[in-house]
Formats: sequence, structure tokens, C-alpha cells
Amino acid sequence: MKTASLFPGQGAQFVGMGKDLYEAYPAARQMFDKANKIVGFDITKICFEGPDTELNKTNICQPAILIMSLVALETLRANPQSAIHNLQSFDASAGLSLGEYTALAANGALSFEDAVHIVERRGTFMQEACDQNPSGMVSVMGLERVKLEEICKTAAGKGGVVNIANLNSPGQIAISGDNETLKTASEMAKAAGARKVIPLKVAGAFHSALMKPAEEKLKAELDKIKINPLPKPVVSNVTADYVRTPDEIKSCLARQVTSPVLWEDSMRRLIKEGVREFYEIGPGNVLTGLMQRIDSTVACRKV
Repeated sequence: MKTASLFPGQGAQFVGMGKDLYEAYPAARQMFDKANKIVGFDITKICFEGPDTELNKTNICQPAILIMSLVALETLRANPQSAIHNLQSFDASAGLSLGEYTALAANGALSFEDAVHIVERRGTFMQEACDQNPSGMVSVMGLERVKLEEICKTAAGKGGVVNIANLNSPGQIAISGDNETLKTASEMAKAAGARKVIPLKVAGAFHSALMKPAEEKLKAELDKIKINPLPKPVVSNVTADYVRTPDEIKSCLARQVTSPVLWEDSMRRLIKEGVREFYEIGPGNVLTGLMQRIDSTVACRKV
């Protein structure tokens, strides 16, 4: 039976995450301590003690989630009692938005050092782009993808920016845009019968054209680091297809910050390829919940 590992994205963070692992496993302590040196501040203390306002900053929570997820993977593999201890490797992997970096690092495409560094840079660049343009994201429940695409196109017709940002699961889609156009699209979605329209607590319009400055800066940073070919496939958020070569990986990671996250499509791709057991590794259990809505016939476990 084929297996896949899944890694969470921004929003999965919580104060205290990883503290139990840090105290129980020397390898976890070494990884957290190394991460502090890479980012140049005590990210371990922020993970363990907060406050929320600090941990939730885009340039902090993104590397924090990656670090926590890789620490969790390392300790799970070392623990004879864990569900993945006897798995030599997964047949494939995926990660939601920033979680894609975790998936790549977990499979050897990125070193731990480079993964922490590039994700901290990614978070900083995205925050800078948010500061340049007042913008946000909204979760829309209960509308079909095609209808919401039409709404975004109409709302943006007068020169604003709004587009689908996350295709998470059937009936759960996030949209991103500048504040005024996003407000218009939200009102149109309600009028079209959306069950819920919920503003998200994020710094700005992730996965939209407003992140173009971040994409350009990230591309330059990606050119500085070594990316290895993948022995096992990782599904790209941008294409919902496998990436293996360094050039494919680099291109997709740069485009990811301005492109929609095709999570539902990515999961369906893995299921089509025969994956029947999924393991969510890292903080939170959002991905397990999404899988229940995508296809409840497959097993997805939070480990």
C-alpha cells in the first residue's frame, strides 16, 4: 500500500509547540539550537513561550512551523512506538504552501540549514509585500470553484486584485486581494449563496499578484542555494503534479507565492497514483480534516 507524508502550512503554529520534543530528545534540541543560529534570533524561545503576537508574525511562524515539522519527523522516525517508525520512506510527499519546503527538506532536496534560511527569507519577503499593499484573505464556504472564479474576475474588472488563493477541499476556498476588491468579492459571494465568508487572520494577500515583489526576491535567494534531485516525488502546490529536478523545484517555489495553492487537486493526484495512507506530520491537524472532505475512503492520520 502506498503512503504519503503531509506537512502543514501557515496557521498551524501554537505557543508551546515542540517543547516536549526538545526536552525529551537530544536530536530535537540540536535542531532547535541550530535553527536559532541560522535565523539569528531565539526562535526556540518564541515557539515555546510566545507571545502569540510574536509567533504569528509571517517571518517567524513560517520558519517555526518548518522547524517544528522536521523535528517531529526526526523524533517520530526514532521512536519505536510511532506509526511511521518502521516506514523506510514514503512513496510521495506534499506540503500546504510553506509546508512544501518541509516536504522537500524531508526528502533531501534541501538541507535543514538551507530550508530554515530560505523559509525565513520567504516569510520576510511576503511580509514586506503585505506592508506595501493593504490586503487580505477570505475563506469562502459553500460555493463551487467555477462560480467563485467568475466572482473574482468580475470584482477585479475595474483594476483591483482578487483571485482564488487556496483550493483546500470541496466547498472550502480562500481568496486573496486588495482590501476594497476583496470586500466587493466577499459581498458578491454572499449574494451568490456562500454558506460562510470568513476573513482570515493573515498579514495580506498571499498567493496573489500582490506578492510579485516577494516572488522576485525569493527567486534571487533560491538561486543561491543548492537544491538536490528528489529520490521520491513531491507534489507542487502550483501544478498539482510531481516535481523531481532542481530546476522544476526552484521554478515552482518561486511561483508559489503568487499562484493558487492547488491542495485538493494535489491530494487527488496522490490518490489517483494509488496512495491510500497519509500521515500528517507537524503542528495541528488541518490537513487530516481537509482529507476527510476530499476523500473519506482513504486513511489520513495525524502522527
